Amino acid sequence: MEENKQSEIKPLMNSLDNNSSPFFSAKILGILVLMVVLGLGTGFFVAKNGSSVPGLTAKAPEDSSSIKKGTKVGSNDTKTFKDSTEGKLEEGGIEGEGQYHLVRPGGDSQNVYLTSSTVDLSQFVKKKIKVWGQTQTAETAGWLMDVGRLEVLE
Repeated sequence: MEENKQSEIKPLMNSLDNNSSPFFSAKILGILVLMVVLGLGTGFFVAKNGSSVPGLTAKAPEDSSSIKKGTKVGSNDTKTFKDSTEGKLEEGGIEGEGQYHLVRPGGDSQNVYLTSSTVDLSQFVKKKIKVWGQTQTAETAGWLMDVGRLEVLE
């Protein structure tokens, strides 16, 4: 009876089968190559033909001297960018808050300090503009705004 029990005991470790398929089989390698080719093709197509992001209007011209009154750039999302103000755009923030500021009537206490991840504000320095944005929490600035839309007034 003990001989039957010993013959039924399975080994603790299994031997590795050399006939198993490699991790990167031809099928998997083919799929990976196809994915890379399709990704590159999509990137080339988008770069060549441009893409339009919903909610964004035209970009400002590269040459700031050709920016005319009435030029509008940025997002049309009025729910996110509901705050607005206007003034003359100048470079410089206040104690690390904002990269630009709007000069408004009433002196320095009325300045609005601006940042933007949507609009390139550097093209509008020294111009009178109206901005729409989202008010941000500030420690030093009286008003800190993330600009999402801009219109040139003068």
